[in-house]
Amino acid sequence: MILGIHVSDNVPQVADSLYRSGCLKFGSFRIKSGALSPYYVDLAGLLSSPRELCSIAEKAACEIRNIMAIDKIDKLASIELKGALILPSIACKVNLPCIVVRKEEKAYGVTGRIAGAEVVKGESILFFDDVVSEGLSKLEGIKLLEELGAKVKHLMVVVDREQGGREKISELVNCLLQLGKISIGQADTVMNFVKRF
Repeated sequence: MILGIHVSDNVPQVADSLYRSGCLKFGSFRIKSGALSPYYVDLAGLLSSPRELCSIAEKAACEIRNIMAIDKIDKLASIELKGALILPSIACKVNLPCIVVRKEEKAYGVTGRIAGAEVVKGESILFFDDVVSEGLSKLEGIKLLEELGAKVKHLMVVVDREQGGREKISELVNCLLQLGKISIGQADTVMNFVKRF
């Protein structure tokens, strides 16, 4: 089951938090896929904006609590870097241990690809990340957790760039336009870009 933050109720707050923290940028950016994008989302900006970090963390925690009301979740996990920076703030709000899946094997100190809580066979894990474009890094992290015996039944992202994210980006851009945070030209450029996917 793939889940995200239910933005229908939270779009204004999420959009405002992303904008005020500098996480949502407008211009010309080359994204990982190689395409040029008129917007870029970098949730590392939340680290310098405690109020916005708490807002995003609380939205995610609320959604996780809703999931926990109907399905057991033992731990939260993310892949380094951006999702893993935000995950502890969410984990504190829902009182769940965190696992960070490293992108590469660590050869010194505590070695391996897993940091934080131990992966226990049979445990149910919710995988969280900041942004999804193609989802390859998430699939790689989930695969490792499942190879270690965990069950990953939920994926939560703050922003989905291409896979089902068109509606979320549209709502987010419309909110920022209504709040006077971006110009009509910036909104049109982003919407024309999103329509191509």
